[in-house]
Formats: sequence, structure tokens, C-alpha cells
Amino acid sequence: MKIVELRECTVPLQGNISNALVNFSSHSVSLIAVITDVVRNGQPVSGIAFNSIGRFAQGGLLRERFFPRLMAAPAETLLKTDSSGFDPAKVLALVMANEKPGGHGDRAAAVGGLELAFWDLNSKLAGEPAYRQIAASYGNNTVGETVPVYAAGGYYHPQKRLNGLVDELKGYQDLGFQDFKIKIGGASLSEDIKRLEAAIKIAGSSHRIAVDANGRFDLETAQNYARELAEYELRWFEEPGDPLDFELNRHISKAYVGPIATGENLFSTVDTLNLVRYGGMRTDKDIFQMDPGLSYGLTEFARMLGVIETAGHSRSFVYPHGGHMINLHVVLGLGLGGCEAYPGVFQPFGGYASGCLDGQGRARAIEAPGFGLEAKPGLKPWIDRLLA
Repeated sequence: MKIVELRECTVPLQGNISNALVNFSSHSVSLIAVITDVVRNGQPVSGIAFNSIGRFAQGGLLRERFFPRLMAAPAETLLKTDSSGFDPAKVLALVMANEKPGGHGDRAAAVGGLELAFWDLNSKLAGEPAYRQIAASYGNNTVGETVPVYAAGGYYHPQKRLNGLVDELKGYQDLGFQDFKIKIGGASLSEDIKRLEAAIKIAGSSHRIAVDANGRFDLETAQNYARELAEYELRWFEEPGDPLDFELNRHISKAYVGPIATGENLFSTVDTLNLVRYGGMRTDKDIFQMDPGLSYGLTEFARMLGVIETAGHSRSFVYPHGGHMINLHVVLGLGLGGCEAYPGVFQPFGGYASGCLDGQGRARAIEAPGFGLEAKPGLKPWIDRLLA
């Protein structure tokens, strides 16, 4: 068994939406294929994955650095000990050869997408959905049938005002979502409070609404928002300040009685270690949101989980960023707290395939081998193009 070819194509995200800091109209995603010499039904078995949502594609890094390293490696050095598939930890170690520690950035996302493609590949070789492969690899013997899921949206849009937000969240309700996350920090505090109150009215409870500042605020502004938000008893207050400003996070955790969520922009085990050391994260309420597609893949993500659990936190407080099919499998396979979904934005990657939502605020993975990305209609044409 060996790799025959590695491919990447850059897929543009659809839509003109913004959070407090970023407009996503020019953003893109790297769709990656690992093609093997194993042939079934007349086609080579191939692993498919992508880096994540809300960043940029990393085709240059993949083609110039990481693909050549894998293609130059003897096939047997990448295999599991029983040769039933590829060892993602060996893949990660090989592609990171001669890379200095720190300075993660786009490198972490490029490697993350590539490593995840091997999980899809292994699951297809085994003929099972990826969450089962993940659960078996990490000793999770109690995989649930479904997990809680919330709809992430509520972005700022140039043509959509308060009525647009209301219509958007009602549309998510029609799909079966009960919990929602909206953006703050891209308007005035008073305007954001109006948006929040409209969202609460739709959800029927403030406990069903989370807000996300995307790291926009300095300490003073974050404290001002924390004071206003405290009375609403929200599901959580996400990324009040820069994700690496652990002191700011610690100050807000002392000032804000509700849960804080952060971690999607931490790309390594050491970053996560510093968050639990210095960020004031509380074991009884605060949420971790690290994302395998942004942090070197599932191997590194599992190490991050080890860090937070060693520090006394529970994986039931882990809700990975991403809102897509890959992380649905990760949450199920590792027994995490729940999932994000992007049912209305970041297409063709956001959201899930038909049949994943149960209509009661929970989600299940389809039983197709791998991550099931081919079952998502908007993504299937891009996968076909990549494999053509």
C-alpha cells in the first residue's frame, strides 16, 4: 500500500459576510486528496479533507513543502504496524521534519488538512465512518448516537439588518436547530444588544444564545461588554480579546460570571498549555474550541485534549470550531461536548449532509465510509474535480 499522488485545489467560500474583524468574501479553503494504489470498484481509494473554514487556502505550502516530503518517504514508514492503513502520527512527524517549533499560522492549517485526509482514507480502507475509526484509535468505547449541535451565524452583512438576522435564525429553527451563536463587536454596543435581544426572542431563552467577538476587544471594551452581557445569562461569551492575550481572558473570567469560550485560534499543544496555565479558564463552565483542521490535525488535537484534562477540565466542555462534517465525526469519536454547524454560511463546506440533523437540536454522522464529504451536494462537484 502506498501513496500514488497528493492533490490540492483551492475552493472559494461563498457569500459576503463579516464578523467584528474580517470580511470573508475573498476567503478560500484547501481541499486535499491523498490517492493510493488500492483500487476498489475500479477506482483508487482516496482520502479527502480540508483545512477548515474562515481562513485561506494553503496550496503553496502543501505543494512546495509538505507533499514532497510525503512522496519522498518510503511507503512502509507511513503505515500502521499491521499495515491496515496509514499512521497519522507518523505522517505528522514526517511532514514536520525540519520545521522549527512555534510560528504556527498557516502551516498548522496546511498540515491539519493533510493529516485529516489520512483519517478519511483509513476509514474508507476499513469501510466504516470516520467517527468509529477515531473512537477505536483513542479508546472511546461509549460512542453516542447523536451529539448536541448549535447553529453558528448572525454575521454582519451589508444588505441585512436586524430583520435579516431574525429571518436567518428562524430559518435555522426550521432546520431543527434550537441553539444559536451570533456575532458581536462589529457594531456599537447598543446595536449589538438589539441584535442579541432579537436572537433571544427567537430562541425563547437566553441560555440558547452564545455571542462571539472574534478577538476584537481590548480589555476596557471587553469589560464593558461583559457588564452588559452578564444580565442575560448567555450560553457563552466567545473570544472577548486576542486569543493569545491570556491575561485579558483571565481578567474577563474574573469579571464575567457566565461561561467564556476560546481556543479556536490556538494551533498547538503548547498554546493550549499556556491557556490553561494563564488564561483563567474555569473547570466548571468555560468552553474550549480548538479545531483539528487549524492545528496540525487530529493527532495534535488529541494532545491538546490531554493538556486540558490533565489540568482538571472535562472534554464535555470542548466544542470544536468549524461547523462542518469533519468535526462532527471528531466530536462523536472523541466524546466531546457538542458541535458547531454553519448551515447558512461558508458554503460549500459549512453545515452537514442531509440526514445528520434529528430536528431536536442534535446531530448524527451518516454511515458512509470516511467523513462522508461526498454526501454534501455543494461539495461533491469540487471533490469530483479534484479526483478527475
